[in-house]
Order: sequence, then C-alpha cells, then structure tokens
Amino acid sequence: MTETPPPRRARAEIDLGALRANVRTLRARVAPHVQLMAVVKADAYGHGAVRCARAALDAGADWLGTATPHEALALRAAGITDARILCWLWTPGDPWAEGIEAGLDMTVSGMWALEEVVAAARSTGRAARVQLKADTGLGRNGCQPADWPELVGEALRAQKDGLLTVTGLWSHFACADEPGHPSIASQLDVFRTMLAYAEKAGVEPEVRHIANSPATLTLPETHFDLVRPGIAMYGVSPSPEIGTPADFGLRPVMSLLGSVALVKQVPGGHGVSYGHHYITEGETHLGLVPLGYADGIPRHASGRGPVLVGDRIRRVAGRVAMDQFVVDLGTDAVEPGAEALLFGPGDRGEPTAQDWADAADTIAYEIVTRIGARVPRVYVDG
Repeated sequence: MTETPPPRRARAEIDLGALRANVRTLRARVAPHVQLMAVVKADAYGHGAVRCARAALDAGADWLGTATPHEALALRAAGITDARILCWLWTPGDPWAEGIEAGLDMTVSGMWALEEVVAAARSTGRAARVQLKADTGLGRNGCQPADWPELVGEALRAQKDGLLTVTGLWSHFACADEPGHPSIASQLDVFRTMLAYAEKAGVEPEVRHIANSPATLTLPETHFDLVRPGIAMYGVSPSPEIGTPADFGLRPVMSLLGSVALVKQVPGGHGVSYGHHYITEGETHLGLVPLGYADGIPRHASGRGPVLVGDRIRRVAGRVAMDQFVVDLGTDAVEPGAEALLFGPGDRGEPTAQDWADAADTIAYEIVTRIGARVPRVYVDG
C-alpha cells in the first residue's frame, strides 16, 4: 500500500502519541476523583478537533470542551456521540434545540440564555443539560454575584418543571498563569461563596470546576471535581513564568514545516521583501519559504522569526508577506526542496512555538491556533 507523500510546500505535523501522553500526564497531576475535560475549541487550538478529541478520549479524558455550540455539534456529527461535551459561548438565537437533542451540556450565564434554553426544552420535549457559569472576577462571560440568586432560582424552577437539569457550576480564572497574583485567591473565594449559595438553594451539581491549564498544573486547591486543560494538552506551556513544557512532563504536539522553494545568490546592498527593511550586507544566498501570514505566520515576527534550515537557525529576513518569507542563508549550500522547520518540540535544536511567540510579542497559544487551513495537518503517532 502506497502512502500519500507529505505535502512539500508546508505541513503541520500533529503527534497524536504526544497528545495522548500529555493527557495521561495531566490526569496524573490531579486526584483520582477529579475528572478531566479536554478542551478542543478553535479546532483543537489549530491541531484538528476531531482527531485530537478522539485521541484525548482514548487517553482517558472524561469530557470534551468547546467554545461554541457549532464546534460541539460538529464533534457529534463526526461520530463522537457518547462523550460528554460542554460548550460555553452562546449568543441569542443559537441552536439550543439542536444542543439539547445532541445531549450537550450547555452553559448559561444570564437570564436571556436561561429563557432561550427553557423555550428550546419545551419545543423539543426534552430536558436540557445546563451548567451555570459564575463571573468571579474575569469580567467576561458568566453571571455576576449580584445576579446569581435570580439565575439560580429560575434555573431551579425550570428544573422542578422538568425542563432542565443543572449539571454543573463553574467559572474561569483571569490570572492563573501569573503565580501569586492576588486575583487568584480572590476569585477562588468568590467561587466558593457562589457555589455555597447555589448548593444551599438546592443545586446538586455533578461537577464544579474553575481550573484551566495553569491552574491544573500549579494550583491543586482549585481542582474541585474537574479540570479543563486546554493549551497544556497540546504540549505548550500556558506561560513561561510557570515553567516550560518539559518542566511539567509535556511534549509539544505540533511541528510546522515548509520547503525552501527557491535559492538564489544576490549581491550586497540588495533589498529583501516589502519595504526593504532588510538589506543584505554582502553577497549572499536567499532562501524563499512559501509560508506567510495567510498561513498564520505572524507578520509581527518580521525580521525576527526563527527557522531551522540545514543545521542552523535563520531569521526571517525582512517582512513576512501573505504567502512567503525569505531567510538569508549566507554562504551555506542549501538546495531548493530543503526542509524549513519553523517550530516543533525542540529535539533537533529547532525553534518552539514559544520562540515564535517571543519573536512576535504574543503568546504561544496564538502561534499554534492561528496556523491556517491552507496548511495541511498530517497526523503521526510518535
């Protein structure tokens, strides 16, 4: 049987073996009774939601998490029919009825959402599975403490009427990736207070949860009944301040590779790419890498983005364009078709996603998540 050769222009290699190992490592960091939700929102942070969801479940994940209901419904459509899936980012008019019929756990953060999910439950004749989200200080989605009694009370009334079951109570940290930040303790106190109110009122949640990736890794007091690792599952540290992936026994899952499309000799004083922000110092060889910001290569890394070509780290020479960028090869004998390794686990001395984040003044989450659909995902099982 002949295997399809890997794409030559560019590819993102996704190591499902590394992802499974990361899930097992993360599970080992929490108590046996604590469940693990594998967050696969945003196409699994650019890694491919369906394949990564299946790998995570194989490795022992108990839940899947998505941002939008459409992401969750796509997992169901792909044949992931039995796993518990929580989705949390709803807007008015979203497919509540379809979510109920698909057996999703659906987040409610305010009265408008509760009203819509109750109406959908009536129309389908089935009880919705609802998790109430508390805004404990992040200031994004979630119910403010002042509005919590009304939301809890109305949810319990709907539950008594058989229209829904409150399956969970949860929140999200603002600064768990900043060790010692005072908001961590403050949010945890608010969360405990809001949990106590809801449970005293009669809510009997299956799961209570607030721990994201950094909290899963460093704050065991926040684990409650379930943790929600996202970026850590893909072998990327949530923050250099809390440690590298290796510090936590995690391995990066994505490697981004391209091929050198053209090598040419140019004289000194030659401008390179738009705006001529890079001028060759002397006679040199330029290598063209056919990846650009349309593929997710950050333009902000122009002049700084690191690439392993041959046995040396090169830097993007001049501006990253929509479809391509250039590296200065000097006198090195590099042939067209040579591999350009933008980032990976670092085993071969190649840059990592964090190195690109540093070059672009952003976070590693953005580097892996922004890799576009024009770059094929090639799945390996290392």
